[in-house]
Amino acid sequence: MNHDQYPDTLIREILTSTKTIALVGASPKPERPSYGVMAMLLKRGYTVIPVNPGQAGKAIHGQTVVANLTDIDVPVDMIDVFRAPEQMGDVVDDVFKMKTLPRYIWGQLGVRNDLAAARAEEKGITVVMNRCPAIEIPRLGL
Repeated sequence: MNHDQYPDTLIREILTSTKTIALVGASPKPERPSYGVMAMLLKRGYTVIPVNPGQAGKAIHGQTVVANLTDIDVPVDMIDVFRAPEQMGDVVDDVFKMKTLPRYIWGQLGVRNDLAAARAEEKGITVVMNRCPAIEIPRLGL
């Protein structure tokens, strides 16, 4: 897939078909982008499972934090990644260990790792990088 640009039809399909999101790198700090994006996604009706090993067992926006993706016991549609680009490969490794593979991996603004994306795409996972659903949802009028 060309990760320099994405058709609006693809972004719209991802955001309208997704119901459950695992947010990797969730933070309890209001100044962090993941905190605001998680709040917006919850407000829009998505189920969001925060993932952060340092916060496991605590709550962010009323949602219990899990340590890693393999701790999630329900199917997840999208993995939303708030990690450094060089950590995307580790996230993909963890995705492959999940009981059920997600349909999508979404790298937030500044999160792009083409090698990790190619590995996920080989398993049939659609990958979007360097985009933010909190920007795309209003831009597309969703």
